[in-house]
Amino acid sequence: MAIKRLDELTAGMVLASDLKAEDGRLLFKSGTELEERHLTLLERVGVSSAEVEDTCELSDETLCEVEDYVREFFLYVDPDFPPSIELFRVVLELTGKAVAGGWTLPDVAERRAASVEHMADLFLKGMGSPETIVKHETELASFPDVYFRIREVLEDDSASADRIAQVVSTDMSLAAKLLKLVNSPLYGFPSTIDSVSRAVALVGAKELSTLALGISAINYFKDIPPELVDMKSFWRHSITCGIFAKIIASAQTGLSPERFFIAGLLHDVGRLIMFKKLPYASTEAMLFARENSIPLVEAERSVLDFCHTDISAPLLKSWQFPEGLSDMINYHHSPMAFPNPLEPAIIHVADNLANAVQVAEGGMYVLPGFDEDAWTLLGLDEGFLDRAVEDYRQQIDTILTAFF
Repeated sequence: MAIKRLDELTAGMVLASDLKAEDGRLLFKSGTELEERHLTLLERVGVSSAEVEDTCELSDETLCEVEDYVREFFLYVDPDFPPSIELFRVVLELTGKAVAGGWTLPDVAERRAASVEHMADLFLKGMGSPETIVKHETELASFPDVYFRIREVLEDDSASADRIAQVVSTDMSLAAKLLKLVNSPLYGFPSTIDSVSRAVALVGAKELSTLALGISAINYFKDIPPELVDMKSFWRHSITCGIFAKIIASAQTGLSPERFFIAGLLHDVGRLIMFKKLPYASTEAMLFARENSIPLVEAERSVLDFCHTDISAPLLKSWQFPEGLSDMINYHHSPMAFPNPLEPAIIHVADNLANAVQVAEGGMYVLPGFDEDAWTLLGLDEGFLDRAVEDYRQQIDTILTAFF
């Protein structure tokens, strides 16, 4: 990081810390990529300097290495589909900036899974259907009581804001996470929300209940072996998908964006059951995906004969999860197979974008690729990807602190 005078700042530099005016007013958040309009504003308000991330000019050889690295993640993507071409450009730019800032491209060894030979799967290939696996899991494990109380509130159209606040407040950890989220860029309220009842009034009863439902579901998964998967990375991908889902839903008409954040947050929930019940086979699938540059969902089908959405369907049904949210999760890899494909199409595109931005963050898996009909259905304009990625970068770090 380096302190630059105003006359040394140029478009393309990235702020390394929040930039404030003399009166303490926040001008731009850390991570903002400066544009000419930003520089004009800084001059107008009298800012004399800013802390920016260290960068260096990349050699032609390094640029070729970056391009080759990024291209590996797009091998499963239609190279002639314009949004895919645009997304490749965005990811190439993100990865180049990361390398210029000091990030090292992961080598082949780093992309291998840790040893899990000591683990034993409870079901062998062909011996356990998704329904059997889910039944075994749900019979042995108890779900957080607060989940069921929140679900009752969601099903009761006459539930008051006070009742919702009361139910949520019985779980102090859940209430704290909700308040952190409501005060994050996910909502962007101008002043601090300091109580659950106030959050219900501002966000809406159903919306906040849905948010609480999703967060309480996360608490169910506390015993995933750390040597199998880095859960922080798993949830970062899930939260990233949730952020993109909310951004995409906000660009549509008549949708409740908070529902889409939760659907994105839990879109890979079936994978967590696979980690718990089939740790060895799950590792085989992950290795197969990495070594053959195919999407993880395709590797699951090759190794297990089913994928994580085959698991999530009976799982969410057993949890009596809201049907609309379940459909988005269960059909996010095949949105056009659902009778009303708009909502799962949002999660489908969000999942691809989450995989894409993680290329520049050490992500391991290639993009599943856009379903062209799903993309067209959403009617997103040409500049959407750039705006969405910038919005994501402004939000991700703050939202992560609500969960970790």
